[in-house]
Amino acid sequence: MARNELAEEAWEELARAQIALMRRFQDDFRSWEVTMHEYDVLFTLSRCPAGSRMRDLGEHVLLTQPSISRLVERMAESGLVTRECDPGDRRGTVVGLTRYGREVLQRVGRAHAGAIERYVGRALTTEELHLLRDIAGKLRRAQADG
Repeated sequence: MARNELAEEAWEELARAQIALMRRFQDDFRSWEVTMHEYDVLFTLSRCPAGSRMRDLGEHVLLTQPSISRLVERMAESGLVTRECDPGDRRGTVVGLTRYGREVLQRVGRAHAGAIERYVGRALTTEELHLLRDIAGKLRRAQADG
């Protein structure tokens, strides 16, 4: 098999596995208190103790900027996040986690971690999990390099 054909097959398997897993996770999130996109925002903000500018948040979640703005607005109305003017740039908005948002993140995060273990952890050996992590990281970094 030619290298380019192997690369295509590998990509196809990776893409189909990701789609199948995302469908399972979406089904799980239907019974939890936030959507998968809301969880993604909460999780991202949990790694930004001082909050995140709205445009920076867009670099880390899988939504377009207008969709993120609407989502964050709804999340602020629900008490999950705060929205404040950026003190360094009055045109910008800084988004942060509320105490309630952090509590929801912890509850849903525990359930999501259990789902990840069931769908990914049980399907692979420890060695395969290490390989998957390393390969996925290498692919991600290669895209940043251009």
